[in-house]
Amino acid sequence: MTDCNDLCNKLKIESTEINIYEKAKEYAVDYIKNIDSRCVNPTDKAIEDLSYFIEDFPENGTKTLEILRLLNEYGSPATIAQTGGRYFGFVNGGAIPAALATKWIADVWDQNAALNVMSPVASILEDICERWIVELLGLPHGTAAGFVSGSSAATLCGITAARNYLLKNKGYDVAKHGLFNAPPIRVVLSEEAHSTVFKALSILGLGSERIEKVKSDNQGRIDYTQVPPLDNNTLLILQAGNVNTGAFDNFDVLCKEANEKGAWVHIDGAFGLWAAASNEFSNLTKSLYLADSWSTDAHKTLNVPYDCGIILCKNRKALTDALQMEGSYIIYSEKRDNLLYTMEMSRRARGIELWAALKSLGKNGIKLLVDNLREKAWYFSEQLKNSGFEILNDVCFNQINVYVGDDNITQNIIQIIQKSGVCWCGGAKRAGKSFIRISVCSYKTTYDDIDMSVKAFVEARSKIYNI
Repeated sequence: MTDCNDLCNKLKIESTEINIYEKAKEYAVDYIKNIDSRCVNPTDKAIEDLSYFIEDFPENGTKTLEILRLLNEYGSPATIAQTGGRYFGFVNGGAIPAALATKWIADVWDQNAALNVMSPVASILEDICERWIVELLGLPHGTAAGFVSGSSAATLCGITAARNYLLKNKGYDVAKHGLFNAPPIRVVLSEEAHSTVFKALSILGLGSERIEKVKSDNQGRIDYTQVPPLDNNTLLILQAGNVNTGAFDNFDVLCKEANEKGAWVHIDGAFGLWAAASNEFSNLTKSLYLADSWSTDAHKTLNVPYDCGIILCKNRKALTDALQMEGSYIIYSEKRDNLLYTMEMSRRARGIELWAALKSLGKNGIKLLVDNLREKAWYFSEQLKNSGFEILNDVCFNQINVYVGDDNITQNIIQIIQKSGVCWCGGAKRAGKSFIRISVCSYKTTYDDIDMSVKAFVEARSKIYNI
């Protein structure tokens, strides 16, 4: 008992030592101030120095200041500088100041966002986020929103609601009877649907033999002329932003047909859904609002810190029925109880920094943000073209596919670019061609950043071809 009391007292005393938090703030502020001068990719030495963390589990605890020192000295240099202006990989956004600073406060609050009674502030702010996002994207009034870790989880929630709704329309209650004798439902999607969609379908028991894959066109859009006849037994999955090309499916044709036939439409809009915030993209997002559910990430295009995914569902009851949970200890309220809209009960209150981002930017700021990403992507692609590179896709939003040669040449150039530390981008492959994949997703990216990155591309190519 004495040892336990000693430990508790030690932790209590340490929790009030302001110098600990001041030192953490010092390290964090230094990282933010110097992010743009850092190598985007860690150096070989930084990777080697991670060995300082490798040790046997210590018998006794380590002082907090020493832990912070280790993280700053050896952890910080081994990070990818994705919150700077020259990270173009995996559609990872930056972190706008209001949201990042708010996250620091919210982390200190350490709220469990499950129930209103657990965190009234998390409840009200996520309710506000729901209303604002629905209005911003032009979705039907009353659309429900759940705030999850990312669009992978959001897609899983949306498809769960769709599966259960379609089966219920056939007189089958999957929540009561499970899937063992469930009647089949159809799943129609593009052959280029995101891998997380296929993962969600597998988890939910909608295996590969149930899926009807439709060919895509040369930009990665589902070929709407090849979509099989839809009915009220069909889940149709579309994309607002192909993961490689950024292309948007034809929602106007397909959502209208799905609505007429009673099919459920889910739109995977991990980064592209935010285009609906600007009239500049109305040709891409036309009739997007006619879908039944949508998944997206605020930590991509909106530049909210990690992690922040969103599931949106027109039929609130379908979503809450699919994610319902009961327990005698659960205290529901007349206000928003966040656990009804996600798979999780205990989770961090990610809606707090999302609210800060939305309030900081406002409608006009979000419009300018998404417009700016497209303008920068277009400029990037034009500068690459002018430098002799081939662009494989129509740059309709923020994705650029750069062709440099065969698989080996592509991989070698990518490695040279990454090792340079100037910028970071990865590779992908579609239609038999390997290419360098650029995602312009950070508000911090400047034209100077792009010019520096184009120069890194040219220098990498020169090293390969000795020109």
